[in-house]
This record gives sequence, C-alpha cells and structure tokens, in this order.
Amino acid sequence: MKKAFLAMLPAAALVLTACGGGAGSDAGSSANKAHGPITVWYSNNAPEVAWGKRMVAAWNAGHPKEKVTAQEIPAGKSSEEVIGAAITAGNTPCLVLNTAPAAVPGFQKQGGLVALDDFPDAKRYLQSRVGDRLAQYASPDGKHYQMPWKSNPVMIFYNKELFKKAGLDADHPKLAGYQDFLSTSRKLVKSGVAKAAIWPAPTSEFYQSWFDYYPLFAAQTGKQLVEDGKAQFDSPEGLKAAELWKTMYAEGLSPKESYNGDAFAEGKSAMAIVGPWAISVYGNKVKWGAVPVPTADGTPGKGTFSDEKSIGMYTSCKNRATAWDVMKFATSKEQDGKLLDATGQMPMRQDLTAAYPSYFASHKDYADFAQQAQHTIEAPNVPNSVEIWQTFRDAYIKSVIFGKGDLHTTLKGAADKVGKLAENQ
Repeated sequence: MKKAFLAMLPAAALVLTACGGGAGSDAGSSANKAHGPITVWYSNNAPEVAWGKRMVAAWNAGHPKEKVTAQEIPAGKSSEEVIGAAITAGNTPCLVLNTAPAAVPGFQKQGGLVALDDFPDAKRYLQSRVGDRLAQYASPDGKHYQMPWKSNPVMIFYNKELFKKAGLDADHPKLAGYQDFLSTSRKLVKSGVAKAAIWPAPTSEFYQSWFDYYPLFAAQTGKQLVEDGKAQFDSPEGLKAAELWKTMYAEGLSPKESYNGDAFAEGKSAMAIVGPWAISVYGNKVKWGAVPVPTADGTPGKGTFSDEKSIGMYTSCKNRATAWDVMKFATSKEQDGKLLDATGQMPMRQDLTAAYPSYFASHKDYADFAQQAQHTIEAPNVPNSVEIWQTFRDAYIKSVIFGKGDLHTTLKGAADKVGKLAENQ
C-alpha cells in the first residue's frame, strides 16, 4: 500500500531495545539455532495493527517461552530511514512486517538482513508459498533476504457518476487501450465534470513512479524496470507507456501540479491508480468501477505492479530460530486468511482465490484484484535500488511531465546511468 511505504515517522524513537541486540553484527549460526523472546515491528495502518496484535496474541498463547513483543514501527521521516538507522545502531527488531522490496538492497548492503536460505526449510517454504514469482525477490547473490508477504496489485478506479455526466458508458468504459484511454480522458476533461482525467502525484520522490509509469510499463512489457543489469524503460514498449503519459500531461488531462488532498475522493479526478485497499477507503463515498491498467493495443496486461511488502529478519536478532518460526506462523494459511479478511490486502500465496473461496465469494469487489495478484511485477532487487528509481524519476519529470527535451534521448541517457548503478555493488 502506498501509505505503508511512506509511513511518516520522528527519529527519536530509535532508541528502542530490539530482540537482543549486538552492534549490528551477524551472530551467525548460533543465533540461527537459538530460541527465546523476540521483538517485532509492524506497519502503522489501523487494520494491519489490529491483525498484528491478534497474530502476536495467538503466537504467545502457545509459546510462553518464546514471547513476541510487538509494536508499530517507530516514528521518523520514513520507515526506511528508521530501519536503516536502527541497523546502524544495532537495535533493529528481529522482524519488520513492513519491509519494502526496494529498500532490501540497501539494508542488505548495511549488513542488516539475515539470509533466510540459512534455515534448512526456507527455500522449500518460500517456493511453495510464492511460486515462480519468488525469483523476483532473490538478491544478486541468489539468496533471499525477505519473505514476500502481501501485495496490493494496482488497477484503475473510475468514478461512475462522473463518467455518466460526461456521456460515457459507466459500466463498460473504454479504457483498455492507449487510444481509448486518451479519448475517454479527453471527453472527461472537455465535459468539465472533473479537472483531471487522472491525477497521479507529479512530484520527484523516487517511489512516485510506482503509481503512474510503472503499472503501465509492467502491463505492457511484463518486465521489471531493470533486468540482467540493464534498464528496460528505454525499450520500444517502455517508451510507449512514457509517450502515453507525456500526452496526458501535454493536453492537461493530468495536471502538472500537486493536489493537496485526495483528488479522486473529492471528485477532482475521474480516475486513480489504486490497490485493493481503496475498496474500504472509498467504500460508498464514490460510486466506483475498476478495470486493469491499459496496454498499448488493449490486450490483457502481461503483469501488474505489486506494491508488495515483505517480512525481513534483521541481524541484531539473537533468537533467530524463533524469529523464523514466527515468520512461518504469520504467513500460515490461517493467518494469511485473517490478514486478507482484516485488510483486503492480498497474501503472496499461489492460487489465492482457491485458498480462500468463501472470502472471495462474499467479497466480490476483491476478486478482480486477486486475479491481478497472480501475475505481479516487483521493483527489481538490484544494487543502488533507490538511486536507480530516483534517476528514472528525475528523467521522467523532465521529459514526460514537463515535456522538456527529447523524450527518447532523455530516457536513453537515464537508462545508461541506471545500467552503471545496477553494476555497482
């Protein structure tokens, strides 16, 4: 979920004692076999906190000598900065149930993450849970420093009332192909029903590309932003997605300024790119529909951005055998089902709809997201991940949002820089 990654938090709370600390050093094989109390941090969104408290209580009831002490991730500028600072200080918790995949390469470089492959049953467990998508979460050394946990596969939400006012078919909107998407967007804005057809944040933070360009890129290409050490966004298919957004901004269909609020909820924008969390957020406030993000020719997308959060185990943990058991407990079929029921977020589990048929039968709005969840595309696990995304974002803002310079030349230059960053361990 977008808000989970941004968790705005004051760095003062970093002094917390974690699960037995050491100055950030890896205690090695003895810690991997040790059992005992551990500390856990989880996300600070209310439904997830409620699930986390119940999960911990269930574990503690059956494991009095391996008690879990849990809390929301401490406050600071961002959750990633809080975790990074805790790694440096050597006082991370054993587990963080809100580890962003894009941050994993940096945490790993700090020496902060435990390779889960060190546990004998880990590879089998991870593979059986995630399936073929597990390869996207492996680090360059081939090991797994995160357990893929839950995703928020994105789709296009659209406001049915605004579509009707604009004379558009609200039940069968023409949004599948780029030309139809543009035509529909033009009608929405020209009719005056909303200022924007769609209003993603046009700001410079590296992660903003996950909620405008990357979903369309993933659908069009089925690729990650970087594969085999090379940028993919300057490919012909990658450029098609960029050209669509450039047209949206050039024609004023997507504003170049930020909106201070929720443009979709307030009727300022007729569409939004969102995950399943949006169903409970918008609820009955907006009469919405949902469709997959468009592709150039309107054929089904080859993937969708996952907006996934993983569970990481951190090297200051002394009782890692317990931490590993808690990871498996928290991601069991039972707990995954409770997470799904409490939050609407999709567990990273094979055959999701088959695993929870009664849930999806009674929560039909979530079924389309569940289908998307089976072919998610993750942010690439490469060195200098954040710098790579920032390099792309800077070029995107210049050439796509503000239309400065030649689009192809600018993105090619960014791709060259990204390739060098991906090679630099």
